[in-house]
Amino acid sequence: MYLSGTDQTLVKLLVAGPFGVGKTTFIRALSETPPLHTEEVMTQTGAFVDDLAGVREKTTTTVAIDFGRITLAGDLVLYLFGTPGQKRFRPLWQDIARGAVGALVLADTRRLADSFEVMDIIEEAGLRYAVAVNTFPDAPDHSVETLRDHLDLHEDTPLVLCDARDRDQSLDALIALVGHVLDHTPMENP
Repeated sequence: MYLSGTDQTLVKLLVAGPFGVGKTTFIRALSETPPLHTEEVMTQTGAFVDDLAGVREKTTTTVAIDFGRITLAGDLVLYLFGTPGQKRFRPLWQDIARGAVGALVLADTRRLADSFEVMDIIEEAGLRYAVAVNTFPDAPDHSVETLRDHLDLHEDTPLVLCDARDRDQSLDALIALVGHVLDHTPMENP
C-alpha cells in the first residue's frame, strides 16, 4: 500500500462496549483497510463465563482487539481500536487505552445496564466519549431523550443511534465522537 508523503494527523480512538454489542461489526463497516480482528469461536466453557442473555445468536467473541483505519478530511487518520467487552479482559483494555484521545461506547437497548461498567472505565481513564446505540432489529425502540436519561449521560456527551453494519450511520457516530473530542481539546497557539 502506498503511503502519501503529506502530513497527516494520527488519532487513536477506542471502540468500546459490553460483550456482543457490535464493536467488531462497527470497525468492519468503517475501515478503509482490511480490519485486523481477533475473533474466535465461542466454546461451551465460555458460555459459563460470558452472559449470553440478549445475544443468544452470538457464536464468536473478540479475544484481544479489533483494529481498523479510516481517513477523514484527507489528512485526519483515525486508528480504531476495538476493545473486548468482558471483565476478564480489563488489564488488556487498560493497555489498549494508553494514548487514546477518546472512545465511542456502543450500547444495546436490550442490555443498557451492561454499558455502565464500560463508561465507568472510560471515565476513570479520563477519556472523552460519545455513545452510539446500536439499533438491533429485535431491540426495544426508545427516544434519544429516554436513552440519555437511562444511561445517565452528561448533557454534553453525544448520543446517536446507528446500525453498526451501516457505514454511513457508523461514520456519523464516529464524527460525533471526533467533534466532541475536538470541542474539549485545547488548541495550541502557533
